[in-house]
Formats: sequence, C-alpha cells, structure tokens
Amino acid sequence: MLQIENLTYRIGPRVLLDDASAAIPVGHCVGLVGRNGTGKTTLLRLIMKEIEADGGSITIPPRWRIGVTSQEAPEGKGTLVDSVLAADTELTDLQAEAETATDPERISDIYERLGEKEAHSAPSRAARILAGLGFDEEAQQRTLGEFSGGWRMRVMLASLLFTKPDLLLLDEPTNHLDLEAALWLEDYLRRYDGTILIVSHDRGLLNRVSREILHLEGSKLTLYQGGYDQFEATRRMRLEQNERARVKQDLQRAHIQSFVDRFRYKASKAKQAQSRIKMLERMEPIAEYSDGARVTFNFPDPDPPLSPPLFSVLNASVGYDGPPVLSKLSLRLDEDDRVALLGANGNGKSTLMRLLAGRLKQMSGTLTTAPKLRVGYFAQHQTEELDMEASPVIELSRRLPDMRDVQLRSQLGRFGFSQQRADTRVGNLSGGEKARLLFALMTCENPHILLLDEPTNHLDVDSRQALIQAINSFAGAVVIVSHDPHVIELTADRFWLVADGGVTSFEGDMDAYRSLLLSGDKKKSKESPAADTAPEPVAAPVVAVPQVDRREQRKQAAEKRQALAPLRKQVQRAEKNVVKCQAEKAEIEAQMADPELYDGDSAKLVALQRDLGWAARQLSEAEEAWLVLQEEFEQASAAAE
Repeated sequence: MLQIENLTYRIGPRVLLDDASAAIPVGHCVGLVGRNGTGKTTLLRLIMKEIEADGGSITIPPRWRIGVTSQEAPEGKGTLVDSVLAADTELTDLQAEAETATDPERISDIYERLGEKEAHSAPSRAARILAGLGFDEEAQQRTLGEFSGGWRMRVMLASLLFTKPDLLLLDEPTNHLDLEAALWLEDYLRRYDGTILIVSHDRGLLNRVSREILHLEGSKLTLYQGGYDQFEATRRMRLEQNERARVKQDLQRAHIQSFVDRFRYKASKAKQAQSRIKMLERMEPIAEYSDGARVTFNFPDPDPPLSPPLFSVLNASVGYDGPPVLSKLSLRLDEDDRVALLGANGNGKSTLMRLLAGRLKQMSGTLTTAPKLRVGYFAQHQTEELDMEASPVIELSRRLPDMRDVQLRSQLGRFGFSQQRADTRVGNLSGGEKARLLFALMTCENPHILLLDEPTNHLDVDSRQALIQAINSFAGAVVIVSHDPHVIELTADRFWLVADGGVTSFEGDMDAYRSLLLSGDKKKSKESPAADTAPEPVAAPVVAVPQVDRREQRKQAAEKRQALAPLRKQVQRAEKNVVKCQAEKAEIEAQMADPELYDGDSAKLVALQRDLGWAARQLSEAEEAWLVLQEEFEQASAAAE
C-alpha cells in the first residue's frame, strides 16, 4: 500500500503538511480533496519524489511503477498511436532488442516479457484509449504537432493510461476533456485494477469512481470511506459533534473557573481550588472550526420579463469561412428553458453558442429574437480579454460607466468579491476568481438568457455547487455546455445533441446518454428535432433510450420558479433599498470629509452629523430586512428542490 507517515512540508513560513499520515490500500481509487491552495498538488509531487519533505516518510512497494499527469503538452513528430506506444519505454526497448538479440536464453526472456506485457495487442489498446478520449481513426494517424495544446494534453493522458502504472496519480484529469471523453475516462478508471489517487473538482467523478476520500485540511490528512457525498455527510456529522463537544467544554471550563475565582483565596477551599486549576490546565481546548467564507453566486433576474419565444431559428445554417459547421437548424428558446448541449468537441457546440450570443451571423435561414432581449455569454477564452492591470471594479465600471461605486461593488459581491479582492489587480486573481469576475461582467445588465460555455473550469467543488444553486434560482433561460455531468444533471431539463453537422433533441437523461456513449453505438440513438415545433425534422440515427416526460419536467421546474417569483421580487426590492441607503450614507460622509466644513458654521456640521446618524440607522434596518428576506428565499428554494 501507499503509506504516508508523519509527513511535514513547509514553503517558507507556511506549513502545508504538518505531521500528516494516511494509508491508501492496494487497488483502491482514492479521491484527494481540499480547498484550493491547501497542498494537493504538492502532495503528489512529494509522492513522486520531485520535492523533498521536511519530515516524515512516504513508503511505496519497491516494484511499483508510478505514473502521474503532466502539466505540459507533449511534443513530437510521430503519429498519435506512435506517441502513445512510445510511452511504454520497456515495451519499446524490448521490441528493439528482440530484433538484434542473438543469445537464445535472452531471446526467450525477451519474448516471455513481451507476452506478459501483451505486446501483440499494444497498438489496438493504444487505439482504443485514444478513441475513448475523442480521437477517431483518422486523427490517430495524424502527427502530434498538428493538434492544439488541449488535444495534446489528451494524448499525454492516453500515454499515461496505456502504461498501466501500479500507482496512478491524476491531477484534474478532466480539465481538457469534453463531456463525452470525461464519461469514458470515468468508466475506464472504475475498471482500472491498479491503485489511483485522483485530485478532481468533479463531484460526480469522485462519487462514481472513488472508494475513499482523502481530505487535506489544516495541514492534516483524513481518510473517509465512500464517495464524495458520503464524505461530506460524514464530515458534517463530525463537525457537528466537535461543535457540541466544544460548547460543552466551554460551559465546563466556565463553571470550573467560577469555582476557582470564588474559593482560591479561602483557606477551607484552597485545596479544591488548586485541584480545579490543574484540571483546567489539563483540558485540551477544542478549537472552533471555521470553513472559510461561504461561496455564493447570485444571478440577477431579468427585468422586465419578455414574451416567448426569446429566440427562434428556422432552417438556418451557421459557420465561418467555407462550408457551414451546422445546417438545417430549427430551434426555439423560451424563458423557462434549461438546455444542456451534448456532443464531442469539434462538433459545433461553441459555434451554436456564438450564434445564440449574437457573435456569429447565420449563413442562411431565419433567426428571430424577442425585442429588447439581453444575453449573458460566458466562455473561458474571455479571460484573455480582461485587462490584467485593472481591478474588478475598474473592469465592471467600463461596462457600466454610469453606475456608482457602491453599486459596482454590490454586483461584484454577488459573486464573492470582498472589498479587498474587488480592488486587487486582475492579473493577481486566481483562475476561479477570474471566472467569477466573468460571471459578474456577463450579468451586469440583467440578461434574459445565460449562455454558459464550460463555466466550471477553475471552480472547486463548493463553487460548482454554488453555481448549480444560482442557475436553478435564475428566472430566465439557460443554455449550458459542461464536461461535469453532475452540473448538467442538476441544472438541465432538456438536452440538445450537436453532432453530424446538426442539432437534435436527445429524449433521455444523462444515464441514458452515458450508456449510449459507453456502448460505442452512437449511430443507433433515437433523437427528435431540437425544437418543440420544428417545421422540418432533421435526419438522425436511431436507438431506444429510456423515455422521460421532459415536457412535464419543464412544467414542474417552471412552476417552482413561478412560486418563488413574489419572494424573489421582495428580495430584489430590499437589495435595491440597501444600495440606495448605502449611497445616501456615502454622500453624507463625502460632505463631512470636506475640510472647509469645519472652518465655517457649526450648525451645518451638526445637521450633517444628525443626517449621518439617521442614514446609518436606515441602512442598518434595510440590511436587516434584506438578510431576513434572503434567508427566507434560500430556505424556500431549498424546499422546492
């Protein structure tokens, strides 16, 4: 097994691991989780002996081969299949030696080892892994240099899996994968017969693949049985028990201290008082646990609402220079739609999103949008468009030049930006913070439609859960592309399959789609046109999938949002009142900051001080009213799930 004992590692004054211990059983898949920056990747590097620990030890069976994901895309001039085969250096060396060896005994050893490594099936195994990660037969014969960095990272992962190490260390392996490749990898890892330690923010992956969860927190390692959901429940129970014990101990300490204070100087009770003083010294304090600031997102509801349809396309085609990427599109989006786009990378999902966002014109056909429609569009490449020298407040003010500073900060606060982080240089923000800034920018004008193209990249598990809740609370339409099945399962009630140059509706759930992909028989899927009232059905392959009453699901989801609408409007009014009170208070404080005020008539100063006190009270009452309504809304939203 992998044995970690009393491991300590420091970076300057900061302690990442402090006397941490854990044991990972042979053949188990263990998910390594913890907040960003706690040291998960550092632990993998310590296991690989890339860096040296300050104390403790990591013990690995001597004959184990270790494989780890790389952060750099591979280079080379050979084909993809050749690159994967070359990753197994022992196999390559044996095959080369077999062609030149002359000693009969050595030749026998070579072929015995080649048999153990199943050399005869190596090319087909490499091809199967590449196919699972999204490379068709034609792509496998292309050279590595023809692919972008993201696709070459898939080749790196394929090479790692092909070598079948005894200990597989995976650091965010789905980052460069689409949903289809991520589902294939999940199935592959579930059947892997080696030991796996995986760092991932994909809750579904950790639930379906991991047998244990190794939690890195407070510089310590704790091993929990089960997947991520079971880990969360067990940990929550432990924290509740810890809190009850801490409260009980605090009461006990207060009671003992009270006795000591009363009787320590009274001769008849001095002995008992001293005994209790020693008792207090022996009591190990139970620290109050703090899980850090809670991650929350809040998409503002569209105002005013628009009549359906928000967006409709009739027999349209779209593309760039040359032939269209997608043809015969007949789509419709209404206010209550929650649509997830399925299909492998390169099939046109991002092209469709750009069409919906108005960033790409149709080549033919008709496209109609509701009057005054506002669209919020999120895509990871937008990070490159940010001004790295500006702060989030400055970036937002460029979009909304007429908005006051307090209103700008309120919008950023919807996505977890404190006063300090709102003034931080964008270039110094983490990947997750940049993603949250993009959310703030895309929703600053209260859009009617949210278009989310891989919104979960750089978001940890807690942030992804907050995103799910924000999407489900949003009153407008949502179209989402994500490689995280958990996010799709909890946010989408309709599926559009983008494949074969068109878009069709997939009448099944994520389990049906997962089964379809793993069966390797996509061409037997049964799909219908991607709009309820499409004038022309688009030809599509056929397979039987479990039928689900999607219309009824949509109706129920819309009814839940409608039931929450009055309370949501109260929260919005209360929030606007808070912003108004903040502005009034800030205006008075600005007047009082004028030095000339203190050299003139004192009556004006007294009046301003009185107004400031009144404004502070109004703000306090407004904030309290908003917090009460917000809590009621969150409870009602949770009850409706």
